[in-house]
Amino acid sequence: MEIRINELLKRDLKDQVIIFQTDTVYGIGCLLNSKNGVEKIYEIKKREGVKPLAVLCANLDQVKSLVKEFELGEQYAKNHWPGALTLIFEKRDSVPDYVTSGFDTVGVRIPNDEIALRLLDHFGPMAVTSLNISTEEAILKYDKALEFSSEVDFIVEGKDLLNISSTVFVVKSKKTIRQGDIYL
Repeated sequence: MEIRINELLKRDLKDQVIIFQTDTVYGIGCLLNSKNGVEKIYEIKKREGVKPLAVLCANLDQVKSLVKEFELGEQYAKNHWPGALTLIFEKRDSVPDYVTSGFDTVGVRIPNDEIALRLLDHFGPMAVTSLNISTEEAILKYDKALEFSSEVDFIVEGKDLLNISSTVFVVKSKKTIRQGDIYL
């Protein structure tokens, strides 16, 4: 169901899967502690369970509640967040293994998008990945996002996007594993 952000903020998102714009690409996500939601995301994307989801946050306090040794990536976060940089940290127990595919690390990001930030500020951190079938290009056009409407609970009204996926950087090893617009 297509929905405006103000209406979505009045809903209960327990086990719901939603599509929403970020500052980079359209994302598909659910509440962080929704195992059913995560399983549905993998099913919709036709994604292997060995590929972890990222966690989007609204602010640094949310990030710090999810990761260990935040100080290792603090300067990167302060320089580039909100923005198109996903930082991989060792995760705290508050991040479920089904989100990270059993890895002891988690990729976190604060997106630079008003709709995404309102959503994350209201509901808390969310397990999110790019909206697309695995191996296909990420979706940037709102009308393409609407093609998934029968598979998800809500699609937040949005606009066409112009950006590419975020840079993904492992803070402990200082290694870039996906290059986006941000160079470290």
